[in-house]
This record gives sequence, structure tokens and C-alpha cells, in this order.
Amino acid sequence: MSELALQAHGLHCYYGASHILHGVDFSVGRGEAVGLMGRNGVGKSTLLKSLLNVVSPRQGEVKVFGRSTRGMDIHDVARLGVAYVPEGRGIFGNLSVRENLLLAARPGIDGRREWHYDRVLQTFPRLAERLQHGGQQLSGGEQQMLTIGRALMTNSQVLILDEATEGLAPLIALEIWRIIRQIRESGIATILVDKNWKAITKLTDRNVILVKGRVVFEGTGDALRAQPALLAEYLGV
Repeated sequence: MSELALQAHGLHCYYGASHILHGVDFSVGRGEAVGLMGRNGVGKSTLLKSLLNVVSPRQGEVKVFGRSTRGMDIHDVARLGVAYVPEGRGIFGNLSVRENLLLAARPGIDGRREWHYDRVLQTFPRLAERLQHGGQQLSGGEQQMLTIGRALMTNSQVLILDEATEGLAPLIALEIWRIIRQIRESGIATILVDKNWKAITKLTDRNVILVKGRVVFEGTGDALRAQPALLAEYLGV
């Protein structure tokens, strides 16, 4: 089986006549954490959606554990072992916390159930206190915890987190980062998108910066921190 959990090669994606991704190569290895960075509008969300086949590349190919996703629906990609925590969370507001979690429960592609209901509640004690609350009754931070917990219940081997702490109070954001560290240490391959590059690089093995749909940097957090001019030009810090 492929040592790469997820691999994209030569992706060109369009929205109508607008050319968004220009030959992007991107990968995440088994158990690896990769940060995806860049200013708003550079193609990060389009890249994530192309990895899931929500957006079909006009050119290029995506493989999950060595299998091409060409022609697959998004649920087929999910069944290969990929979970997605979208920007905006996407919880079911009319269902309780308990129902949101249990509807996602299933074994992984290898039959394992390492992330089960009790483990998720141990990881997210706030949710354990609110099991009967409706999704719409939760705070923004609690909704994000629920979304991540629901993704973990699928026992996927790749977790994509899009803007994991956007709009959250600093203390709640710190809690989310703590939880992401636990997930990363559990061996799940993780793709992280967030504006907080310092927090990302504390967790990742490798980082990729996009500018206008092209990769302009790929390297470790140390390599990124050693280039303040690059940080200022591409991330505005």
C-alpha cells in the first residue's frame, strides 16, 4: 500500500473561466501533519475541495492510499479514509450533540474503531456536559469541537481541518490546538489550514504556502521561520 496517504499531482482547477490552481503538487504521508498556508483567495479551499473531489480538477490527478479518485463522488473518497472539517463547521443544528456524534460512527477502512463515542467524549469534556443540547445551542468553540469529534468518529486515516480556529476566542482557540495536537499524536495524517502560522508550525512536519494557485514554499517550520522576508511577503507577518 502507498506510503502516501494522499497525493495530488499537477492539479489545474477552474471556476468557470477563472483558473484557480495552476499545476499544484501536494501530498501528505501516513501519520504526517502538513500545514497549508496563504492569504485569502489564493486557492487553499479549492485545493482541499479538489482533494475530496468536491471540485473536479480539469487536469491532474488525486490519489488516496494509491487509488485514483477520478470519477468518484465525495462519499466514495470519504470511504477511502478521508474526513473533512469544513470552514463553517456544518453541524446538524436540529440534532443533539449525542446524535451528531453517533450518526457519524463507523469503523475505519481497516475495521478499527480507535475513535469511539467514549474516547471522543474524553477528548472533548465540554461535549460530554452538553449531550442533550442541540447543535444550534452550542457556542462557536463547542460547535468546532463537535465537528472535529464527529469527523473522528468515522475513524478515518486522513483528517482535513479548514480554518480550525477562525472566529474563536483566544482561550477556546488554544483548547482546539491542544486537541489537534492529541489527534496528530494519535497517528492520523492531518492537513491544517489556519491563519495562525505560528500555531500550525508547532504541530506540522511540513508546510506549504500557496500564492495565486501555485506552491511558492514547501518546508519545515524552522525553514519557514528562517525566512522573515518570505513570511512578510506571502503571509503578511
